[in-house]
Amino acid sequence: MFPIRDTIPAKRFPIMNWLIIITNIAIFIYELSLNDQQLGEFIGTYGLIPAKFSLFSHHDLWSAKLLSLSPFFTNMFLHSGWLHIILNMWVLIIFGDNVENRMGSFKYLAFYIICGIAASISHYILNINSPIPAIGASGAIAGVMAAYMFLFPFAKVVVLIPILFIPLFFELPSFVYIGIWFIMQLWSGALSLGFKSAGIAFWAHIGGFLSGIILYKFFLTKKYSIS
Repeated sequence: MFPIRDTIPAKRFPIMNWLIIITNIAIFIYELSLNDQQLGEFIGTYGLIPAKFSLFSHHDLWSAKLLSLSPFFTNMFLHSGWLHIILNMWVLIIFGDNVENRMGSFKYLAFYIICGIAASISHYILNINSPIPAIGASGAIAGVMAAYMFLFPFAKVVVLIPILFIPLFFELPSFVYIGIWFIMQLWSGALSLGFKSAGIAFWAHIGGFLSGIILYKFFLTKKYSIS
């Protein structure tokens, strides 16, 4: 199921959501300007490689690693290709504007970053010896989706399901669509345990989503605070 749009218009222009999107696109364009060697070094430096931070790694002193934790933050602004960034930014366009409206721009930015870091930590813990760089905004976006699901549970999400090359469009309440998405992440994450490479950082999605559920209330403006 691919989300096409939601049915709730933003009350204010979501400036921070668009600044996040523009930042991701700008960094991706920079990635495209690099040759293969430069890109590999760039991803290796700013992507999250769990094995680099493992206590059992002998590549660097642990004290030095503590001084270079930036990949837990920077990895959420890197993408592996056009499809990766287009899908992530499209989902952020759909769900981010309404969440920003409820939180305010700067609280929304803080919420987004914290969910992204929580996603990175989750991926690290479940893949502690992996030498494969984890990159992408989907962990942070998962936190935004969690907030949207609780703030707008009955908002309709128009989704697309292709059946034998025939596009089928229909509406689902957000709690159904996002709930199904999260169950799929849990299932895929459970299946990925024990494998060195699952291709997709499912546990980053799960960690970002759970952090969004836990934290979203603390970032709402007073006008929208709920008990």
